[in-house]
Amino acid sequence: MGGVRGIVLDSSVLLPSADDEVIGDAGLCSGAEFLLRKLRYSSIPIMLCREYLMNRAFQARRNVFSKREDLSQKKNGSHVLKVIVGSAEREASSNSGYAVTAEMLSISINKLQELPLLVCSMNIKAAGEEAMAVGYVMKPSREEDFAKRGSFPLCPTQNGLIFLPLNYDLPISSQLQLVDAILHKATDEILAVDMTSPSELSDKVTFTRNLQELQRYVECQTDCCIIDPFNNIFPILDRMKIQQILMGLETLNTDGRCRIRAPSFFKVDSFDDPNLEQRLAEAKLRLPSIVKPQVACGVSDAHSMAIVFKVDHYKDLNVPLPAVVQEYVDHSSLIYKFYALGGKVFHAVKKSIPNSDTLMNLAAEKGLKPLHFDSLKSLPVSKEQLNVDNHKLDLELVKDAADWLRRALDLTIFGFDVVIQEGSGDHVIVDVNYLPSFKEVPDDTAIPAFWDALKEKIVSRKNQKEETS
Repeated sequence: MGGVRGIVLDSSVLLPSADDEVIGDAGLCSGAEFLLRKLRYSSIPIMLCREYLMNRAFQARRNVFSKREDLSQKKNGSHVLKVIVGSAEREASSNSGYAVTAEMLSISINKLQELPLLVCSMNIKAAGEEAMAVGYVMKPSREEDFAKRGSFPLCPTQNGLIFLPLNYDLPISSQLQLVDAILHKATDEILAVDMTSPSELSDKVTFTRNLQELQRYVECQTDCCIIDPFNNIFPILDRMKIQQILMGLETLNTDGRCRIRAPSFFKVDSFDDPNLEQRLAEAKLRLPSIVKPQVACGVSDAHSMAIVFKVDHYKDLNVPLPAVVQEYVDHSSLIYKFYALGGKVFHAVKKSIPNSDTLMNLAAEKGLKPLHFDSLKSLPVSKEQLNVDNHKLDLELVKDAADWLRRALDLTIFGFDVVIQEGSGDHVIVDVNYLPSFKEVPDDTAIPAFWDALKEKIVSRKNQKEETS
């Protein structure tokens, strides 16, 4: 069986008959919206029937399939799949499923959602033993951010990876049998995190039923490589835990070189703590300080933060508890966003929060009341011109830190933010996150590095398993 070089979608697949269920305002058959979304950036040419091209549902999506593809020329025994309702003989009235036909090929599927699975299976067999399939699962908006950059093709990448969107509406067990690895963003599927519980961190997190099902199957599917193991993700959820891990960066510091370090910090369970001022002094923290929820991601208020200018204003904070009080580092309004993709490290420079003197001048108009903000939406960014000459970045030092973090966290793809302290030149890591979008890195650089990182992890996992068996 050859691979798939193109897909033709018949009108019977996309447009409902009088008796069919119509989904939303799109005017599409059940499952068609899902299918179009998954095929949009699959790197496999798609042709649509004339009836659909004239339909209003297409007008809203014409930029998606605007490129006309010539699928008539055969290539190395590959197939153009035509998908219709009913049997291969076009008995549309039977409405018993979908027929996928090609040269000397006829396959029946029950749901349109099964088509990516079929395409992936055919492409794996055509590519041979060198091909590796990666199943991926994340929230739709994140998936689209990755996919529109060409990250998740259904046909083989330059290093032999084929990507399959995992679908909770289909049996997970049959999908996992097809893939060599699972790439997940588990933090997208968190329902709740209880940092007040004395339990282990893994027991403090409640995932969606879908992710719990995936976890159960993964435990049984021992040959499948998880990128990354769920237990490795848990420290990223806890700002206190990450701060404690970052303290180990001190081992990288040597004389005659800039320091790389964690910010000073301490944990607070109540803003009414009468010893708060003493604890600030013991932690070597001066005001202003920045206060963050201990829960770092996955829940709606994980990014609700505040900058505090006066000790007696802690009691008025609207920041979820428990919280982490963290050193505010003056850094000339510059933040360096680093991305570790396997052994490769990339970075970008962005505007950041102004220095403390500027913030205090702004806050003085309101009695130096705490500045509350959501770090994902309303971060108070400096209006000054970006000037990277204000600091000298020690890139090799930060790359050493990235290697250290990779070993400490045992993560394949992660990001972290660095600010350079005015005066001392200390490089301070103020945030760490899992599977970032690395959108600041150009696609032609980032995407091959992304694929290489995944391939290296899968191969390494296979080699380790062979050595221990």
